[in-house]
Amino acid sequence: MLNQPGKAAIIGVLMDLGADRRGVDMGPSAIRVADLNARLESLGYTVEDYGNISVRNAEMMQIVDSSVKYLPEIKEACDQLAKDVETALDSGAIPIVLGGDHSIAIGSVSGLSSFYHKRDQRVGVIWFDAHGDMNTPETSPSGNIHGMPFAAILGHGSEELTHIGGFSPKVYPEDCVLIGARSVDPEEAVALRASGIRVITIRELDERGMSSIIDEAIWLASRRTAGFHVTMDMDFVDPDFAPGVGTPVPGGPTYRESHLAMEKVADSGKMLSFELTEVNPVLDISNKTAQLGVELILSAFGKKIM
Repeated sequence: MLNQPGKAAIIGVLMDLGADRRGVDMGPSAIRVADLNARLESLGYTVEDYGNISVRNAEMMQIVDSSVKYLPEIKEACDQLAKDVETALDSGAIPIVLGGDHSIAIGSVSGLSSFYHKRDQRVGVIWFDAHGDMNTPETSPSGNIHGMPFAAILGHGSEELTHIGGFSPKVYPEDCVLIGARSVDPEEAVALRASGIRVITIRELDERGMSSIIDEAIWLASRRTAGFHVTMDMDFVDPDFAPGVGTPVPGGPTYRESHLAMEKVADSGKMLSFELTEVNPVLDISNKTAQLGVELILSAFGKKIM
């Protein structure tokens, strides 16, 4: 767990098959260009970069099932990501996964959960996102898997995704928190209410404030677990601060609110792995979104004002 600088393992996933809007496969490069590795080292971390998991581009393939697009290719990438996350954890490193669209969270959480499952321990998840990501092939309006990863790790949806690593679910709903939801499909909203996860909408965040919200989220995600995975979809942040995302939603948290969340995650000492997704350089302005992503990672890994 994150109590003081140690080892960090960076894993890129060149994935944009989970969404209709292209370009997030370039996200890992944009984040590295924003000097992630060197800046982590400046905090005292020993950084090992595992490179990128390559994914075939859409032009090379045909969609076999429009209700769950590019399922075989996304499963293959998530299988490899899960293995890489386990390898990093076995080495004593904290995995930092760079996406890519949010479908990769299936692989990230599968690897983390598998590592602790073998030790008879559970893990939690704090999911920062403007969207619910709780669709299944039956409810998804688009068939895009980047709208399904939260459901998959809870055991709902295509078996190819729910059973990566040979077991399901990867996490239990009482150990999971979704923060920042403000764009949810109607059937997805029904699934979220029925799921048992703690859903904190943007309205509740407005009413209570980020500090109180994060304190609750950390407690829920860690009270019964070895610790938690943080997955940050950059559309969580208001598009004024993070314009380079595929599905921007106005009215998100500010620059400082987002940093406060990450700073309190670092203070907790309970973060087991971190993931940053949906950075789209094609839609960005002078790499602004990737630079903010790096700054948020640094805050989650202990960077302080003083």
